Amino acid sequence: MSKTKEYSNGEVTIVWEPEKCIHSGICVNGLPDVFQPKDKPWIKIDAAKTEALVKQVKACPSVALRFYMNDEKDKTSETLETKVEVLENGPLLVYGTLHVTYKDGSTDTKNKTTAFCRCGQSNNKPYCDGAHVKENFVG
Repeated sequence: MSKTKEYSNGEVTIVWEPEKCIHSGICVNGLPDVFQPKDKPWIKIDAAKTEALVKQVKACPSVALRFYMNDEKDKTSETLETKVEVLENGPLLVYGTLHVTYKDGSTDTKNKTTAFCRCGQSNNKPYCDGAHVKENFVG
């Protein structure tokens, strides 16, 4: 079971699942006043308006970051049309709702964006764990 942390400003709650993070840096580069990985807690949710937070969280390629609006009863992720993107020197990103069947027959449902390993070095196969950066993967 993935460990999660939640950060709320009263309007929106950002959910962070560190095990899913591929360390793309998109969050840090997009809102550096909010996402400060050297600090604890690393998300300073009051440093930006709700609209900016939502936009930046939606850009997270691994969905290690997601959000829900606090006034909505349904706090599940939205369903997207399926789209595939190959990141240069990085993972294969699949956007949309996926039903993954593992080799042992167990299943899982992934929503929004799923990052699949292309370098073969991930310790969380078939998913990317950011190992491509350390291994200088080219592809």
